[in-house]
Amino acid sequence: MVTMTTRKLVGQVTPEEKQEILSLFERRNGLNELAKILTADNGELYEKLVKDMGETGTKFQSWWDRMSQKYQWESAAEGNWEINFETCEIFLVTNT
Repeated sequence: MVTMTTRKLVGQVTPEEKQEILSLFERRNGLNELAKILTADNGELYEKLVKDMGETGTKFQSWWDRMSQKYQWESAAEGNWEINFETCEIFLVTNT
């Protein structure tokens, strides 16, 4: 069975809103990269990383929750939203 991904334009955010999620996106990616090289041997730093990853993940999800409520984007049970950082457009991505 072949899985196809579909992307449907469902909305747009302001440049300020885009900047907020871009900062969280970059921070999350940086923390994930750091997690690949940091071990639990460095206890204090490792705990700080885990805490920061949790907080950043929560803020990231909160942004999507706030924006989806504000703009009433279409959603799908097996889908997720993506943002085009250049255009501020929001897409609903689903696998069919």
